[in-house]
Amino acid sequence: MNPQNYNDHLEKLNPKQREAVIATEGPLLIVAGAGTGKTKTLTHRIYQLIHQGVHPQNILAITFTNKAAKEMRERVMHMLGNQGYETPFMKTFHSLGVYILRRFSREANLKKDFAILDTNDTQKIIKEAMEKHGINPKIHEPKKIRSFISSRKSDGVTAEGFSKATHSSFTEIVSAVWLTYEEMKTKESGVDFDDLLLKTLELLEKNSEVRTALQNQWKYIHIDEYQDTNKVQYDIVRLLAEKHHNLCVVGDTDQNIYSWRGANLRNILNFEKDYPETQVILLEENYRSSKNILTAADEVIKKNTARIHKTLTTQQGDGEKINLFVSMNEADEAFHIARKAADLIKEGSSPTEIAVLYRTNFQSRVLEEAFLRENVPYQLLGTKFFERKEIKDVVSYIRAALNRDGLSDLKRIINEPKRGLGPAALIKIFAGVAHELSPAQSRSYQTFTAILDGIESFSKDHTPGELARFVIEKTGFYDLYKNGSEEDHERLENLEELVTYATKYEDLSTMLEDIALQSDQDQLDDKNKKDGVKLMTIHSSKGLEFDYVFIGGLEQGLFPHDGFNEKKSVEDQEEERRLFYVALTRARKKLMLSYAMMRTIYGEQTFNEPSEFLADIPNEIIEREDGFGGAPIKPIKTVYLDW
Repeated sequence: MNPQNYNDHLEKLNPKQREAVIATEGPLLIVAGAGTGKTKTLTHRIYQLIHQGVHPQNILAITFTNKAAKEMRERVMHMLGNQGYETPFMKTFHSLGVYILRRFSREANLKKDFAILDTNDTQKIIKEAMEKHGINPKIHEPKKIRSFISSRKSDGVTAEGFSKATHSSFTEIVSAVWLTYEEMKTKESGVDFDDLLLKTLELLEKNSEVRTALQNQWKYIHIDEYQDTNKVQYDIVRLLAEKHHNLCVVGDTDQNIYSWRGANLRNILNFEKDYPETQVILLEENYRSSKNILTAADEVIKKNTARIHKTLTTQQGDGEKINLFVSMNEADEAFHIARKAADLIKEGSSPTEIAVLYRTNFQSRVLEEAFLRENVPYQLLGTKFFERKEIKDVVSYIRAALNRDGLSDLKRIINEPKRGLGPAALIKIFAGVAHELSPAQSRSYQTFTAILDGIESFSKDHTPGELARFVIEKTGFYDLYKNGSEEDHERLENLEELVTYATKYEDLSTMLEDIALQSDQDQLDDKNKKDGVKLMTIHSSKGLEFDYVFIGGLEQGLFPHDGFNEKKSVEDQEEERRLFYVALTRARKKLMLSYAMMRTIYGEQTFNEPSEFLADIPNEIIEREDGFGGAPIKPIKTVYLDW
């Protein structure tokens, strides 16, 4: 390797990055703040190892996304140039699992060409397993059982282990289904996504020859986004690094926002305990954001206790002040954001460099409406509001009640929520021979038609808003989603927003017409969608950056989010604060924050206090834009108990 190229590579790094790159032996914890060049540091470190004579095949780098793995691979190979070097192993956790299980398929008791089952495949098998045990899918949804099993697997629990610890009627049902599910997968020579990790861990734990072979192969291991690892991923890394201890992990306690997916913040907090000889290096020089943005982020996050302390710095200057807009209601807020975005575009900014972030999915509905009316091109990351399943279900109930000949609507909702009317029953109903249904199916069909009759009758003397609420409760969707998972809670929030949307109308037919036309309009211009302002949840924004970032809905209860009558633990409260920190640090040039004094939730107007997070941002870096006098935000005291 050309020495001149080698020196150039080190000169491109700041002192802390350089320190991390040349610290090649032993365990290393790189605490990399937002925008501090962690990918650059990792790729230069891998280049450094190869320069020192380490064979590329002895280097392993694990990321969480294929995109990140590809980017890292391309950067390293570009630095190596055309010198005939092999590519180091750069994989996601799951693709690493595939590699290990295929290579050691016999030891793992798998066929080498095992099938990888996707979510739809696994849900079908779960349903078949439930049928074998006579478990009613109307009472216990296959999707929820699959999700429950997946979360236990992420914690390293096997079907056999779970069966020994069951203690309730539900867990006994799950255990029976889980054991049968595993048997059925084995017969199909299939593994699910969770198996790719869990079976890899089992193999490493039980087979010392395999473990030693892989330890000798990967003498230098790098883990990106270490704060997002779950228990199984943590244990895989621990076993692979057990022999040589050349383990470099990169992460940021302040950007752990996926605990609901199983990410365990304590993995990074306890790294120095796990590896006492650890060297810790902080990357604090931010290359993304202005000083005012970083000051706001630092003041917000320093209230958290479960973190590795650091302070981001920048050489980019103070930058613009943070804009705070106080609106009368959510519509005013949305139209303000749309108009501001339009102004930025007129001034020459690219729409793709503008993002609107929000805490919960339902907030996108009023934003979409504002961007459409202001004719501002946008792209919604995720499913558009009126295309979401739960919204389409409720709208179909209303349309089916008013038009019993609308077969597409009837097909959509006749078994939603589940009531035992499968494909065979549907054929009989649509063929006009409903009298041939089984007694149980006949009762379910009568219940369904009674619901439609009730909706039709209610619609005659009630407003669209009242009707939407009636449908959500009458159909059972409200109870179904309220008592469900985190995803179900989001669905319920979306349905509550549908009620809010419906309250704007006096005439039901006009509302249904507008929904249909808005859905069609959303599909018109693919180019605009690709080149438009990005609308997304904060969770979806992690890893991205934009020149201009709007963060809406900064109201106590909405962000930080209160949940559904659930008492938030200290961990939950701190994760909400980390989520705001992530949102703030997406911005390069300008942050625009906003909240509504009143917001309509489930058709009822609520009066809001500003988010406690706003009180953490120094008033001297905030510029107010509202008609309410521009008084400073009144601080709200935040008290977190000790962990």
